[in-house]
Amino acid sequence: MENEQTILTPEGFKKIEDELRVLKSTGRRELAERLKVAISYGDLKENSEYHSAKEDQAFMESRIQMLERMLKNARVVDTAGMNLSEVNIGCVVTLNDIEFAEKVEYRIVSPAEADVADNKISYESPLGKELLGKKVGDTISVEAPVGTLQYELLEIKLD
Repeated sequence: MENEQTILTPEGFKKIEDELRVLKSTGRRELAERLKVAISYGDLKENSEYHSAKEDQAFMESRIQMLERMLKNARVVDTAGMNLSEVNIGCVVTLNDIEFAEKVEYRIVSPAEADVADNKISYESPLGKELLGKKVGDTISVEAPVGTLQYELLEIKLD
């Protein structure tokens, strides 16, 4: 896991850099202040504010380490010269849900960037795996808890 490559879109790389910058500056300062205030309450054994701040500090430091490792081992997808004749990481696909005759749009991203609420799906998700390499007009079938979902690939584009 130490040297595991992380594939990121340019947008994802920047988002991780921004989060890391905030955690290392503002985040650390705010936690240091919380600890200072909690210590001023005395008796650290039964000081819930102190213990909460220490737990938050441990979580934040582990998140910082994880983000630094991701950036160190990142491979950023070059979307500038991307071939849009087939689905690749970083592109946006428009699908027709065959059963409900609804159009849906997803951006194919890394697991680190996936956010279903923002229509960003991982290339490792069941749908993402099926989409990679597909061309406009192809039908995609995905097994889901509710049964087999079928989509027609209508369009491949960049944002």
